[in-house]
Amino acid sequence: MNYFLTALIASVFGIVAGYFLRKVLAEAKISSAEAAAEKIIEEANQEAKAIKREKQLEAKEEAHKLRTDIEQESRERRNELQRMERRLTQKEDSLDRKTAFIEKKEEELRRKEEENRRTEAKLQQLHQQQLSELERISAMSMEEAKETILQRARDETTHEMAMMVKDIEERAKGEAAKKSREIVTMAIQRCAADHASEATVSVVSLPNDEMKGRIIGREGRNIRALETLTGIDLIIDDTPEAVILSGFDPIRREIARIALEKLVSDGRIHPARIEEIVEKTRKEVESQIREEGERATFETGVHGLHPELVFTLGKLRYRTSYGQNVLQHSIEVSHLAGTMAGELDLDVAFAKRAGLLHDIGKATDHESEGSHVIAGADLVKRYKEPAAIINAVAAHHGDVEFQTLEAVLIQAADAISASRPGARRETLEAYIKRLEKLEGIADSFDGVDKSYAIHAGREIRIMVKPERIDDLRAAQLAREIAKKVEGDLEYPGQIKVNVIRETRAVDYAK
Repeated sequence: MNYFLTALIASVFGIVAGYFLRKVLAEAKISSAEAAAEKIIEEANQEAKAIKREKQLEAKEEAHKLRTDIEQESRERRNELQRMERRLTQKEDSLDRKTAFIEKKEEELRRKEEENRRTEAKLQQLHQQQLSELERISAMSMEEAKETILQRARDETTHEMAMMVKDIEERAKGEAAKKSREIVTMAIQRCAADHASEATVSVVSLPNDEMKGRIIGREGRNIRALETLTGIDLIIDDTPEAVILSGFDPIRREIARIALEKLVSDGRIHPARIEEIVEKTRKEVESQIREEGERATFETGVHGLHPELVFTLGKLRYRTSYGQNVLQHSIEVSHLAGTMAGELDLDVAFAKRAGLLHDIGKATDHESEGSHVIAGADLVKRYKEPAAIINAVAAHHGDVEFQTLEAVLIQAADAISASRPGARRETLEAYIKRLEKLEGIADSFDGVDKSYAIHAGREIRIMVKPERIDDLRAAQLAREIAKKVEGDLEYPGQIKVNVIRETRAVDYAK
């Protein structure tokens, strides 16, 4: 019991002693921490003061620098203003001197004009005195003297005029042959003769309507193969025992027609057989094209053409213009031009060659930009044809100026072949309506006096009122009319819009 009490007392004493000890230690630590904090605060205050002094010094330096810069800029501006003031002063002085000089010159001019007027009056007076004296000495009036001088001049020039007339007559005789050829050539352009056109169709006859199903094939695979390989659309409708071929390329359409006829005749129609027949037919057609080109050159007697030109010429066998076969048309133009050239004693071989090639651009016009005239001229130029041939091809529709009489013959022969009744499918009524509409478009513009459709509607000549349309407006009017024709009218090839502005000055001698 006493042991337990002693231990309890000892524990209580230990606790109390520990409490007081911890309190003493804590107070010591707090005192130490407060001292450290005061030291840190003191150091921070000193450092802040140092930074403040440093910033104040920097601010003073910056302010001094700014003050220096401002003073420098002010000095420069004052100097610039002083320089400008000096220049202005110099300019004012210069203007004053110039003004004084001009005033002096004006005064001199006024004085000289006054002197000139006085001198002119004196000269006029002297002239009258001289005339009076001459009339007194010659015993003739002024009108009588003029008549005498004129009579003498007429007598002197009569002989010279007679010599000039003789010289002009001799030169006219020398030019007569050439002029007569031109007149005959222009007359030929108004010639026409009968002709029958050749029509081409794209219809394949079938032995029976069951063949349509075989051409279509299972799920349409046969007809798809045909259309893919040939590039031609097959139209199988209610037309009995017939299939229609539709496509813009006549050569592809011909290949498709021949291949389909072979397939129908053979009876074996499936994709592999179709591919074989189409490829074989394509080679046959290319061979026929070359043969047609060679036949045309042999028939017209034109030799030495580049092989590619001969092949391109053969393509015209499958082209038509308003229903007229272009190859036959070219052969006919060649014969007509050669005949007319022989009659006019011109180069027959050149006329035939140019006539055969004049429409060759129609075989490639879908492969190039521009009209068939431009395409044809570029093609013959590419294969080194003479410059005269290139001009004849480019000028046969009047797009460029003629350089030879043979080129005029090509245009005449082309017009003869195309204008014959039945040569082309366009009816007379449709042709007249197209020309009337073309002239109506031109007449609808302000300032137009008269308009004429010429060259079978390939050119429209427009006479404008010169007092309302100047030269610049004439060029603009040509463009505006061309745009309206393109939008409102359907026509083959191209139409030349020719705006003519003529000014005449008339007076009468009384």
